[in-house]
Amino acid sequence: MNTIPLATAKARLAQYVEAKDNNRPALIHEAFAADASLTFSIDTDTISFPPRAEGADAIAATLVSEFAKTFDRCRTYYIGDVAAALDGNTMTVPWLVVMRETAASALRVGKGFYRWGFAAGDDGTYRIASLHIHIERMDTSADPGAVTLTALQAALPYPWLPAPVLTAAIEAHTSAQPAHGFLNVFAQPARLP
Repeated sequence: MNTIPLATAKARLAQYVEAKDNNRPALIHEAFAADASLTFSIDTDTISFPPRAEGADAIAATLVSEFAKTFDRCRTYYIGDVAAALDGNTMTVPWLVVMRETAASALRVGKGFYRWGFAAGDDGTYRIASLHIHIERMDTSADPGAVTLTALQAALPYPWLPAPVLTAAIEAHTSAQPAHGFLNVFAQPARLP
């Protein structure tokens, strides 16, 4: 069985983040197979998604177009060593998201993991065939002027985020801003299955 090259897997993950974070639904069609599937497991009631989406069009609508109606200034980070996460044609990677809930002008910080499945099409091009998104936490905090959002995003390399850098950045932020202690739960990546 052939397996996806690491560089191709990373390119697909980068396309996904570019599409989702910057409201570019057309990129979903480059990254995902036309018949790809999307599923969710959500451990919080602070955000919701449909349980399943079938096909690149539905995935683009769910994760990009509809998402952008509620959230902006989004940055999604892949935490840890992505190369070590690749296992054949699957990859499970913890994520962190730092974004703004537009209507409330509130900070949203969340974490979970992605489980990616890759497959080669008839032309030999590897695309994302399946994506499962697990949401472990999604916290909301008032953030007038997006000051905390801006500070957090400036402290985190995007989109590839080494776990020690995440821990150090959150600890430095909450040390300087004790009122933001709620962020401490985000200093460690989500638990993987």
